[in-house]
Amino acid sequence: MDQRFAVSAVYVAALFLSILDVTIVNVAIPTIGRDFHTSAASVDVIVIGFLVSLAVFIPASGWIGDRFGGKRTLLAAISVFTVASAMCGLATSLGELVVFRVVQGIGGGMLTPVGMAMLYRTFPPAERVRLAGILMLPTALAPALGPVIGGLLVTDLSWRWVFFVNLPIGVAAVIFGALFVTERREPKPGRFDLSGFVLAGAGLGALMYGVSEGPTRGWGSIPVLAMMLAGVTLLTLMVRVEMSVEQPMINLRLLGDRLFRAANILVVLTMTGFFGVLYLVPLYYQDARGLSALASGLSTFPEAIGVLIAAQVVSRYLYPSIGPRRLMAAGLLGIAVVTLAMAGASGSLTNLWYLRGLMFALGYCIPHVMMSMQAAAFATISPASTGRASTLFNADRQLGGAVGVALLSTVLAAIGPTRQVGAHLVAHVAAYRGAFLAAAAVALMGSVTALLTVRDAEAAATMVRRRRPAGARSGVPGGLIDGSAAADAAPAAPSPVA
Repeated sequence: MDQRFAVSAVYVAALFLSILDVTIVNVAIPTIGRDFHTSAASVDVIVIGFLVSLAVFIPASGWIGDRFGGKRTLLAAISVFTVASAMCGLATSLGELVVFRVVQGIGGGMLTPVGMAMLYRTFPPAERVRLAGILMLPTALAPALGPVIGGLLVTDLSWRWVFFVNLPIGVAAVIFGALFVTERREPKPGRFDLSGFVLAGAGLGALMYGVSEGPTRGWGSIPVLAMMLAGVTLLTLMVRVEMSVEQPMINLRLLGDRLFRAANILVVLTMTGFFGVLYLVPLYYQDARGLSALASGLSTFPEAIGVLIAAQVVSRYLYPSIGPRRLMAAGLLGIAVVTLAMAGASGSLTNLWYLRGLMFALGYCIPHVMMSMQAAAFATISPASTGRASTLFNADRQLGGAVGVALLSTVLAAIGPTRQVGAHLVAHVAAYRGAFLAAAAVALMGSVTALLTVRDAEAAATMVRRRRPAGARSGVPGGLIDGSAAADAAPAAPSPVA
């Protein structure tokens, strides 16, 4: 079987599983609290525990994948995630549920970086935009489907099914991967960098905890300040240590590559703005407009339709002709404009179809940024360094999503999501408007950053137009390459960074 198809199928299933889990569990939090007779604030620990565990184990994923093989590591990570999901569904107390969520985070922290590294080693630069189109499927569908599926499961079955739903996907991915994915190991993975793992894992975990708890506990609370300070201190020490190690766990020297460095900055800004909005919109629908979880999910779903349509336009026509710089800048500018429109339309009487149209427009803008970023990010990274590069990229991606939720939650809490009108407590529209404006500002900052830092020439090997008939006649799978671009289709990227 073509390894491009086999690896893509397993990774898309794993990524869909990981992203869906985060969005679907959020819907079930109030019900879990009631079932265990615990306040909603206390139940948040099952989300925080997962995120911290994820952050701790992402740094080790690159080395483990190189040392034990991508296939073995990816399938083990999916297996851990799936088994832990089953145990979460069977938990009899909040304590058990938290422990199993931490174990689930270990699998989740490993599967995304390892799977992405396998994909970038399987797809040559000329096919990276096609690969980016594949990756948009779980990235777009999972956040949109999560609230819908979660609402149905919690309403009609039980909160336990938000975990059990992972089982068929996980089992199918492991069986398919075991049968059809070919193992590949890097010849020189190096020794395990224990100091780098401890410093990076503890630093990222502490920072993730502080960022996640800040909006709830208050940024001035002692636990949040202590964890934030510890995280920054440990990560600063990690930078000094890793720069002096010959084969570091976190290869910060890769950031010396201008295009890869720009992609890492942009993924933080993009995830901060985009995931922040995806977090805020359901809150607005349910708390300010009074919609049910299911109705809120259905009103968010047009975002996924926009993504799927734009992904075809970007991969087939725009990226090969325009390149990543202007596409990323335009996409982020579009996100800023749409989010500004959401701020202006956040009143309690705004037509829901107008808001659904804005969600479609938001989804249409996302592939311009994410597909261009994913296609270009590793263009000048050598295959041997892809595992460590994927670790860095995914750590930044995870941090950006957490920062986005924390930023908009803080703005919402600072203004106040509710206000007293006579004897009634009603939604405070100004709070949602302020949060949308904050997300728009981050997206605008990203647009300017893309224009200033990205150079199309460095991603030239990925700018290859897809032409199905010519590809079919020449025997290239998927009709990917036309004759004029054949020279750019070689697997090796120009000026690779070791």
